[in-house]
Amino acid sequence: MSDLLLLGLIGGLTLLLLLTLLAFAGYSGLLAGVAVSAGSPPIRNVTVAYKFHMGPYGETGRLFTESCSISPKLRSIAVYYDNPHMVPPDKCRCAVGRILSEGEESPSPELIDLYQKFGFKVFSFPAPSHVVTATFPYTTILSIWLATRRVHPALDTYIKARKLCAYPRPDPFHVPTGTAGRLLCA
Repeated sequence: MSDLLLLGLIGGLTLLLLLTLLAFAGYSGLLAGVAVSAGSPPIRNVTVAYKFHMGPYGETGRLFTESCSISPKLRSIAVYYDNPHMVPPDKCRCAVGRILSEGEESPSPELIDLYQKFGFKVFSFPAPSHVVTATFPYTTILSIWLATRRVHPALDTYIKARKLCAYPRPDPFHVPTGTAGRLLCA
């Protein structure tokens, strides 16, 4: 094979790899906008099994994995109490777990016992009357990284511009339909 042909093949493969990476980033939400609004909550009163974490939010993956391994069919949820852009990483607090029931249904006692056996606490959140929500696509693992850099600032800007009091800060990736939000206070 001639050197020129070999260089052409390497260049072509490099270009294909670059285009694949760009397509993956686009599919993951690189070019997607963050839609922020206030109104009715996307989830009603919920009962969750959770573990508390203090430290960098990037270290919560093991809690998601642990909670998912107990009951894979349930939806994940996280509540972030601190703004990671204002609080030092080692002081950031969050609760990570699974939604055991939603609405008027009660979780099964067996499910509660199973999570408590593995050290999870169980808590019921009442339905809030108003929330601030942000929607961002969750299609790949890269979506999480992109959203942490775009959703939190978008929520902060929306809340500050409208002079709202909103807390706590749920995880944008583990509540239904890719929705993130904060509860509004009167």
